[in-house]
Amino acid sequence: MADLQPVRGTRDLLPDESRRQRQVVDAARRISALYGYEEIAVPIFEFTEVFKRTLGDTSDIVTKEMYTFTDRGGEQITLRPEATAGIMRALISGGLTQNLPLKFFCTGPMFRYERPQKGRYRQFHQIDIELLGAPEPEGDVEVIAIGAHILEELGILEKTRLELNTLGDFESRAAYRGALVAYLSRFHEGLSEDSRLRLERNPLRILDSKDDGDKRIVADAPIFFDYLNEASRDFFKTVQDRLSALDISFVLNPRIVRGLDYYCHTVFEFTTTTLGAQGAVLAGGRYDGLAEAMGGPATAGVGWAGGIERLAMLAKEAPAPERPVAVIPIGEDAEQVALRLARDLRHRGISVELGFRGNLSRRMKRANKLNARAAVLIGEDELKRGSVALRNLDTGAQAELPLGALADRLAEER
Repeated sequence: MADLQPVRGTRDLLPDESRRQRQVVDAARRISALYGYEEIAVPIFEFTEVFKRTLGDTSDIVTKEMYTFTDRGGEQITLRPEATAGIMRALISGGLTQNLPLKFFCTGPMFRYERPQKGRYRQFHQIDIELLGAPEPEGDVEVIAIGAHILEELGILEKTRLELNTLGDFESRAAYRGALVAYLSRFHEGLSEDSRLRLERNPLRILDSKDDGDKRIVADAPIFFDYLNEASRDFFKTVQDRLSALDISFVLNPRIVRGLDYYCHTVFEFTTTTLGAQGAVLAGGRYDGLAEAMGGPATAGVGWAGGIERLAMLAKEAPAPERPVAVIPIGEDAEQVALRLARDLRHRGISVELGFRGNLSRRMKRANKLNARAAVLIGEDELKRGSVALRNLDTGAQAELPLGALADRLAEER
């Protein structure tokens, strides 16, 4: 058993790391609620078709990164690589389209088979915001504002940069797609094998290729903005104006794309260079065609996902847990009194450490090791008087007080 290790790309979240990640989730949950977003939880696994429809048969996630298996009933099942598909499936299968607009917050583990690197794992965790049924540009602004607010709450907004682009409406996108295919076709032989396959089915994905040869070709490709119709330009201008009104700074990046056909209008990323190579810590966009692609009714949607591991690495140090009070019985007769006392203090919201064994010296050493703020000593004399000895472990000062007054004193000194 000594050689057992976690699976590559996974790790144990020990208390310090759990506390840092919980800080991210708690901030996101609290801030999103201020904007009216309610928490939703969807299954960790879905029928594989849910992700094939939403992520595309030619995407790297579907072809190379999904954890897919056949269950005992012969069904193809996939561990979720992201949350949006499951939330949209819930919208359709749960008949929730009658209640639009809907605002959802979601958090939990995701799974992708990719090369582990700093802040990225095969089992990773995300926070996720989805606004469904709001086609107006103000919806884009709101979800971006929530992201900025959460980053500010975590003390990392200044470590990031908001990069913004537009894909226009579906008419503009079709015009751009034609121009892009015409350009890339001239370099067909120079494209990577993956990009040659995508040229026919999903050419926009080539813009996001990591192949060096593809990057050189794409560098001079047409720019999306040149193919926007007037309605798309107006939509994007409204987004920019509203963000500026909220004092949310941004830079335009025409190379931010989403390769799937249901994406439109605003796409964005909050990126950082603090973790090494520049990378997104929170990214999203508008996906008005996703519900239809999944067989549901036309439903506007916009949202984002943020990587909890990377956000936790950037965030300010999480507050340490509350320093406990050590309740230390001295002698057999004090054990039951200490047990009841510890219960009563915990019910008052006071953190208590009740050692299970050892003499006074050993229990005091453990109290100091746990950084306890005080020790409550209950010995034979205290039992007779119905009192306890309260020792401040920072100053060493000790006082005796009635048992019934202990909880109020500890609460005052917290």
